[in-house]
Amino acid sequence: MNTIPASSGSFTLPGEAGFEQLTLRLAKKWGADTIRDSDGTQLSPEITQSGYAIYSTVCLVRSVQPWARKNRDKLQQNFLMSRPVVATKSTLTIPLLDGYYTEQFAVNFKDSPKQWWQVFDRTTGGEIAKTKWAVDPKKGAVTITGATPGHRYTVNFLAFRIWEEISMYNHLTNNWGDREHLAAVDPMQPETQKVILDFLAGWLRDHAATRVVRFTSMFYNFSWFWGADHKRLRDIYSDWGDYAMTVSPRALRLFNKKYGYALTSEDFVNGGLYNSTHNAPSRRYRDYMDFIHGFVIEFGRKCIDLVHARKKLAYVFYDDHWIGVEPNSPRFREFGFDGLIKCVFNAFEARLCAHSRGVSTKELRLHPYLFPTGLKGEPTFQAGGGGNPTLDAKNFWIDARRGIVRAPIDRIGLGGYLSLVEAWPDFQDYIEQVANEFRLLKSFHKGDAPYVAPFKVAVLTAWGDLRAWTCSGHFMQNVELYHVLEALAGLPLDVQFISLDDIAKNGIPRGVRTIINCGRAGTAWSGGSHWADPRVEAAITRFVQRGGGFIGIAEPSALPQPGQNFRLARVLGLDRDNGERLANGRYKYDAPAAETSATHFITTELANPTAPDFGPKEIDNIYVLGPATQVLAERSGESSPRLATHAFSKGRAVYMSGFKFTYENTRMLHRALFWAATREAAWGRWHSENPKTEAAYFPKRKKLVVINNAGTPQQTRITLADGKTARDVSLDAHGIAIL
Repeated sequence: MNTIPASSGSFTLPGEAGFEQLTLRLAKKWGADTIRDSDGTQLSPEITQSGYAIYSTVCLVRSVQPWARKNRDKLQQNFLMSRPVVATKSTLTIPLLDGYYTEQFAVNFKDSPKQWWQVFDRTTGGEIAKTKWAVDPKKGAVTITGATPGHRYTVNFLAFRIWEEISMYNHLTNNWGDREHLAAVDPMQPETQKVILDFLAGWLRDHAATRVVRFTSMFYNFSWFWGADHKRLRDIYSDWGDYAMTVSPRALRLFNKKYGYALTSEDFVNGGLYNSTHNAPSRRYRDYMDFIHGFVIEFGRKCIDLVHARKKLAYVFYDDHWIGVEPNSPRFREFGFDGLIKCVFNAFEARLCAHSRGVSTKELRLHPYLFPTGLKGEPTFQAGGGGNPTLDAKNFWIDARRGIVRAPIDRIGLGGYLSLVEAWPDFQDYIEQVANEFRLLKSFHKGDAPYVAPFKVAVLTAWGDLRAWTCSGHFMQNVELYHVLEALAGLPLDVQFISLDDIAKNGIPRGVRTIINCGRAGTAWSGGSHWADPRVEAAITRFVQRGGGFIGIAEPSALPQPGQNFRLARVLGLDRDNGERLANGRYKYDAPAAETSATHFITTELANPTAPDFGPKEIDNIYVLGPATQVLAERSGESSPRLATHAFSKGRAVYMSGFKFTYENTRMLHRALFWAATREAAWGRWHSENPKTEAAYFPKRKKLVVINNAGTPQQTRITLADGKTARDVSLDAHGIAIL
């Protein structure tokens, strides 16, 4: 194993006034070329004049206090749905903010409730006539007359957000004490735009030493509605990609003028589901997203032009107020940003940052953040709180590293309070190691790309490339596609993301050999209502008939029709019974035999080939359509396949009833992709035998990178280009070898 050489550059360190000596010492130790401030910290002249490049953080919509407090009608808004109330008599009063955190929200009674609000009988689904309800601002309630006893009623209403969510989160989790509760202003208001631009111009003058302006992020936050009882229900609704918090009467009027039709509150509330990214988007909602994206580009460009006029660089943070920025959009380059910064917990988030087009610099903000409590609730830097920041850093790094090996990243860094690391010298030493390791990996990507399999893999969802390498925010354990993405992020594959609309319009992209469709019925990840277009089913069916591969996980292509739930049931050779087939018989397949499963190309490396671990929430009631379907694993005590293959004309399909990210399952998925593509003969090039380790070969550099993803030492054998010649490698825990 090669020793990782010490080097410098490509590292951003969080500085902190009052800890100048620590800041400058660690800047040298970690090879930093840049020092940044963080939310809640300042940089002193001793730091800003130390010769390092300076990043300065600015959140424009939070930066114009106290103007925001004096102009509460210019605060950001959103639609909320009241709690459902069941009528007991013909007159019903509904308290609007019941259950919501009233330090976050205030009802907007100013902007004509009768114009923008809606009241629904949720039992019938019908809207209540505006003459049948009245608003009482003093009580914060709506009273309905002529209600039907036993029916459920709700009110969709506009609310101002009087405490911005990230400020609120930091106050409540990091004990920010008596610091001001910040509010976010609405950038779509002309008066607000002038205030923001004037503020930014002055801020730029005052930050003469700043080289990079780091926007956090632009204008609109992801959706996050807090409950009154934080311990039992903090998040009434939270979605990292929903545009619910961009709404205002002005936005709705401008949308109507541009698109020629009006949106209603229910287009956003959706019966209390709102527009979760996990659900297939409607055409109306996609139009609204495009409208907001266009506005954010237009006004964002004015802000960026001010930065460039001062000879500074403009970076944007891909978190917090990122809604409308859309770094995967083809229009993202219109902003003129110089860099993109993404905080990462996992490999797929590193790939998400690398995937974005339109900036010259891509930077990862590593975890753990230098906060007393980690963003996952771990007591990372709490004094006496049982935290182990060095172990946290190792575990976060080995996950992110899998993605960094596969796709080029330009910089890494940390954020938070640097003073917290003073008591942790082992953490300081480990970050030095990480920084050097990253710089070495970065050097391999210059002018080179790691080897990938000789075919393309497409991930098929309702969103396609707009939500490439993500579902909605950070890792969610109960979403199978997240686990699949984390597995794919470190594999030597050319992965692209396509939507069902893409296929309907353009067919299957050239070079794609295998398609993955993974998700629960009705979700955007499986495809939901987008499967109603018969062109999609026909195109994929013909693709497999002609020799393509299809991997379906959980409830792929699910959109029920009479007699069939999976639209691609004939391709998969199986379907799901939702309970409607009690009168219908089932084909009796051969129970999976251990010797057959153990020797199949897909399962040959599983410890227990007939019982793979797909997690606790697999899909049940799967039934086989005929003898061409080979069942390799089934639910214990049930005739319900968990893993099956199916030959369909010249092509192949694989079904998995669930998926959980483990190293063993990652290897199984990797094999399944080769098998479905009918490319078994190409298996094993630049391949690591041990599933806990992975190998990446950079052909121009002639460097083979082998990483250990486990917290214990590992041995492995690497098969080289011919698929036969091998080298044995020993790796330390979390280690890396360069051959």
